[in-house]
Amino acid sequence: MRWMMLCIAACWLALSATPSRAGENCKVCHRVTLEGVHARLSCLSCHLSESATLANPAAAAGGAVGCAGCHKGYARLFEHAMGTRDKERRFVEGSIGRFDAGFFENRCGSCHLAGCTDCHGGSGHRVARASDRSCFACHRGYFVGTDYYGMAPREDSLRYQRGEQAYGQSFLKMTPDVHAEAGLSCAACHSMASLVAGAKSSKGCLDCHRVNTKVVEHRIAAHLEKMECYACHSAWAAQEYGTFWLRFTDSSIQEDFEVKENAGNYVKSAYLRKQDAPPLGINAAGKVSPIRPQFLLYFSEILNDRPVGSWSRGSADLLENRLLAAQWKAFFPHTIRRGTVMCEGCHDTPRRYLLEPPQDRIYQLQADGMTLASFWERSGQRVVNGDFLPMARYQRVTARTKEYQRAYLEKWQQLITHVEASSSP
Repeated sequence: MRWMMLCIAACWLALSATPSRAGENCKVCHRVTLEGVHARLSCLSCHLSESATLANPAAAAGGAVGCAGCHKGYARLFEHAMGTRDKERRFVEGSIGRFDAGFFENRCGSCHLAGCTDCHGGSGHRVARASDRSCFACHRGYFVGTDYYGMAPREDSLRYQRGEQAYGQSFLKMTPDVHAEAGLSCAACHSMASLVAGAKSSKGCLDCHRVNTKVVEHRIAAHLEKMECYACHSAWAAQEYGTFWLRFTDSSIQEDFEVKENAGNYVKSAYLRKQDAPPLGINAAGKVSPIRPQFLLYFSEILNDRPVGSWSRGSADLLENRLLAAQWKAFFPHTIRRGTVMCEGCHDTPRRYLLEPPQDRIYQLQADGMTLASFWERSGQRVVNGDFLPMARYQRVTARTKEYQRAYLEKWQQLITHVEASSSP
């Protein structure tokens, strides 16, 4: 009998060392319940060891080893843009970081991937597939994402912070992307495999769409060969002209700035926000693409209610609204529609190419001490991942050739004779 009892005890100890049994032992103290796709796993499937338990199996800092054990290769995601944010870090270091070395760490961390659960559930015990709402935790406001559903940033002043809210922000209702209306989620074009590989998307326009030669614009070879599809088919894009960061020290006037983002000793605001057809430039592939400022960045240091500056040549150089960056970026607005601008929207609009004539300027920036002559005049500005449209190419675009005149006339004839189908009874 004694030997039998010893045998039973040994078997019990052996069983308690198995992963499933160890999971039960964990729950003696840790009253947690797994939900979602991992609901039937044992604790040590993710936490790995009972003696040296991995506290956060999904953390990027540890290579997400608790996840990568099953999801092979997915830890590479943290080596790419969403994990490193290298471009953003370099931008800050070269601009406002010259005045505040801790700016990036203190104010730019909310959209940096800290682990798998940032997208797959806020709690590791409720793991779920990523949804569009997971994406919009970061891809919202001025950054491509929520525009897919027709949501545009409002002006900063509190007087404009009204109406519907989503993801902590008030927004303007705009026309959504046709793909959103059709029910396609972000993952339809941005698969996990593409993200892990460091690609921006898993599908391009022509993977699903065929060029319809009945459309006048599609019969023009230069349109198909030298332009991105979304250069014409983006209905609108969020644009921010003049992004201001003001840092206050021992100043009471900070309270006078009624803007939404007023945190610590900083106030952030924008000079102008627009939600129309974006300007056009050249992307890294050499094709005509929408571009937008990212960013036209101004900085002011306010000490004791006065701008910090220096004296030179007997006059005060206050350095208020100091221009730190004038950078544009070629991008893909997620606001696709069947038809957007007419011919003259590209062929007779110098402002869209940052060639605004002085007589057409509404905003007198230099009168406000903002350095640039105009937001839509390319002098002193650059496209970081492409270029502005070269002048020789612009002149060809705006030439009134016979081919252009014939196509323009045909386009208007189609519009005049087009009759919408009757609605269903």
